[in-house]
Amino acid sequence: MENYAILSIETHLFFSRIMKEHSLFLEAGFPCVDKIWIQRADWFRQQFENLLRDTVRISSNRVNRMILKSGELATEFTEPAERQTEHLSGISIDSRITLQEFNIRPGFNLHEGRDATKAVHAINNRALQLLDGLIAFKENILDEVSKGALFNANYPLLIEHILREAKLYRATVVELLNDRQLSYKNLKKTEEFWNRIMMEHALFIRGLLDPSEAELIVTADKFALEYKELLERARQQDCRAANGLAKASLNETLKYREFKAAGTEGILDCKIASIILPLLADHVLREANHYIRLLESGCDH
Repeated sequence: MENYAILSIETHLFFSRIMKEHSLFLEAGFPCVDKIWIQRADWFRQQFENLLRDTVRISSNRVNRMILKSGELATEFTEPAERQTEHLSGISIDSRITLQEFNIRPGFNLHEGRDATKAVHAINNRALQLLDGLIAFKENILDEVSKGALFNANYPLLIEHILREAKLYRATVVELLNDRQLSYKNLKKTEEFWNRIMMEHALFIRGLLDPSEAELIVTADKFALEYKELLERARQQDCRAANGLAKASLNETLKYREFKAAGTEGILDCKIASIILPLLADHVLREANHYIRLLESGCDH
């Protein structure tokens, strides 16, 4: 059984960054007249940034090398995307955390001392409390947007999308707190969740590209359709076909990662016309890297 501290740290290194960026995307999407909503989103952004910073501080020698090399925590584009997004949005981003993540040393200590376990336990409880608040905040935004009482530049589906990711993070933290380990859910459920996430990424990319980017729009549409087909296959298959579907999902996501990486680079270099924040482009790339690592390791995490 892998160590409680290691599993917890690996979870927070990925998901706390995702949550702070969700908060930033929401914050950037509110009109300037909605000051209270902006302040609430900014508060969550700061809290998850602090959580990530505190997790990074205790991470060396407590993270699997495969995770550090996967590109799910940070990519070559993350820090420049943060700087560019900060400039464009006026929202503060502590890019020093990203640079510190590249210096995390891999390793396993399966006999953690009491102090280390206590520190990780505190981070887990802190994350759970923050997630309860963020989930309620996202649900409130979605409800108000659906009623026409609030505007946000993010699609309602994107708000629903980031809400599902927050609930997955919360469920993972609860499992760690209750069982001190992860039960390694079956590959089919993991594929269904992340294939849906990948499909929706393609739909968002298509809708946020400038209409002049016809070729990229067609490619994004193609990925959306291919992930939709994978989802339909998953619903119809029995367990005997699981390995074949996992390989198909992996092959598709490897191709998709290249598309996302090229798109992120193009947006950073101002060679792609869009209304995609540079950090959003890198964000969806990291999620593809995370899913690839899950598929390659057979859902070890």
